[in-house]
Amino acid sequence: MIGSALLVMRDEDRKTHSPMPSVEDSLGTKLLPFLLGMIAGSVDVIGFLGLDLFTAHITGNLVILAAHIVARSEASPALMISVPVFIVVLGVTSLLAGALERARAFPLRVLLWLQFMLLCAFLVICVAAGPGVSATAPSMVVAGMFGVAAMAVQNALVRIALKGAPATAVMTTNITLLTLDVGDILSGQQPDRVAKARERAKHTWPAIAGFLLGCALGAWCAAIFGLRSLMLPVGFAFLAVALGWRQSRPATAPSLRVE
Repeated sequence: MIGSALLVMRDEDRKTHSPMPSVEDSLGTKLLPFLLGMIAGSVDVIGFLGLDLFTAHITGNLVILAAHIVARSEASPALMISVPVFIVVLGVTSLLAGALERARAFPLRVLLWLQFMLLCAFLVICVAAGPGVSATAPSMVVAGMFGVAAMAVQNALVRIALKGAPATAVMTTNITLLTLDVGDILSGQQPDRVAKARERAKHTWPAIAGFLLGCALGAWCAAIFGLRSLMLPVGFAFLAVALGWRQSRPATAPSLRVE
């Protein structure tokens, strides 16, 4: 995933030194990957149909941009700036999460709120622009970048604020892992490997199912309502905020150990 290298070292540091809620903590956290998958799937398909822009599958924008370059056709400004915007927002989100942890705040809640607000901005600009506005209009480019920023926040939060969560915005890795895990489960040859595969598959399939359902619902709504259908992922994001707000830090605080 583009920009994920920015999160690896900080992610490992959090796992070692700072407790974070896990997908196993409660029903709410178990539902979050499914709901986040629905958000990403619906935003991605609505953005693509309405703006010719992938907001979640950011590498898809690189493919389209490369195709435009080879064909010597004009590329949308949104395509050209989506990847830098995505990377910058990833970095800012990581820094914000670190600051929140140092302040003993709760990163998951804040990041879910941030994603919700970014999606609201995406929706408001698109609705205010009205139907028939060109996808290359400055207002639509700005709107698309709010969508890209929201998905960057989501990509970050499942790595740095929710332990055990799979990727929820890009499904290539999840589908690969799930397929391999199902193969290991069916083979049943190595009990330890089968147990790990079952555990990983338990976390992976809800994100895939949520993404696919989000794509289907988003495409159906986009065909009827156009960009106003962004109300769908905004509603899902509000539900995610509600689930995240009910969670708290694990009861066990990090202890100072003398090695």
